[in-house]
Amino acid sequence: MDFGFSEDQEMLRQSARDFLAKECPMTLVRKMMEDESGHSPELWKKMAGLGWQGLILPEEHGGAGLTFVDLIVVLEEMGRVVLPGPFLSTVVFAGLAIAESGSADQKKKWLPRIASGDLVATLALIEPSGRWDADGIAATATPDGDGWKLEGTKLFVPDGHVAELLVVAARKPGSKGNDGVSLFLVDAKTPGLRVSPLKTMDQTRKLSEVVLSGVKVGREALLGAEGGAWKAIQRIADRGKVALCAEMCGGAQRVLDMSVEYAKVREQFGKPIGSFQAIQHKCANMMVQVESAKSATYYAAWAVANDVPEAPLAAAMAKAYCSDAYRFVAGEGIQIHGGIGFTWEHDMHIFFKRAKSSEVTFGDATLNREIVAQHIL
Repeated sequence: MDFGFSEDQEMLRQSARDFLAKECPMTLVRKMMEDESGHSPELWKKMAGLGWQGLILPEEHGGAGLTFVDLIVVLEEMGRVVLPGPFLSTVVFAGLAIAESGSADQKKKWLPRIASGDLVATLALIEPSGRWDADGIAATATPDGDGWKLEGTKLFVPDGHVAELLVVAARKPGSKGNDGVSLFLVDAKTPGLRVSPLKTMDQTRKLSEVVLSGVKVGREALLGAEGGAWKAIQRIADRGKVALCAEMCGGAQRVLDMSVEYAKVREQFGKPIGSFQAIQHKCANMMVQVESAKSATYYAAWAVANDVPEAPLAAAMAKAYCSDAYRFVAGEGIQIHGGIGFTWEHDMHIFFKRAKSSEVTFGDATLNREIVAQHIL
């Protein structure tokens, strides 16, 4: 059995690595961290020119029609450079929501704009409770004439401050649990919608608070069946977890590479620190974590790409492992670099902060281990 990537996928990986090495150096990452928007429109357009935004979208809507595994290859390379910007939120979170749940008219209207790089979109799901289950959705969608009136607050919305379109989860007043949850396509300029950027530890991925105060949307805004969106949200979450895991694997591999290279050139007591057993063991443990994380992620990517029954389990397993692995590897990388690893001037802290923010997105390791337990017991 062949468990490797295809020749085309390896070519895609190499071309992505070459492009990002040239177009997204750490100088750009640091610049975008200081920038209010958090991303470069020029780089966004260049990525669209390569077809990345439409990589997994249907060909009839301007996409390339490739598989989720192909996307994982590119996302891993994005993680290596800590790519700033709304790729995940637009392509994976919002794009897949529209591709899977949208009507023919909705797909025709929005997906070509995503594929061409003309639209930045996001998913507004999490609320002040911080819960990732259906009971965490308290925002309401009250019938109002031929549409709905949305009320509520969404927190930690990725790239909400630059998104032109938001996929908002809200529930029918009085409903509970998985029932009554719907998804709505909301234009960012809709009256009553207020977006406020949040100050967070990881400034490579900007988050926002979205307040919905009497936001009125028409019937055309409903994405999928009214009150029956929770299954679709779970599918989006599974794909989001795996996509995030691919980024985390790329970042962890980069930290390992940087640490090994530093251990070879940094001398102490007249010898490279890489000759000391304590440093060798740290690097070995880091490599075990990275390779295991990749294995879990690649299997989960195959599972969600092929819609196999164990896909939710595989996604939760991958997220549980990668959440711990990336944080561990980033922490050990700082230890190997010693005092310089703690400085603002060194890039290690950027990877560590990305690791910490990715750790809790779509649930931390503890939450995802609970999901694994529910699936197997």
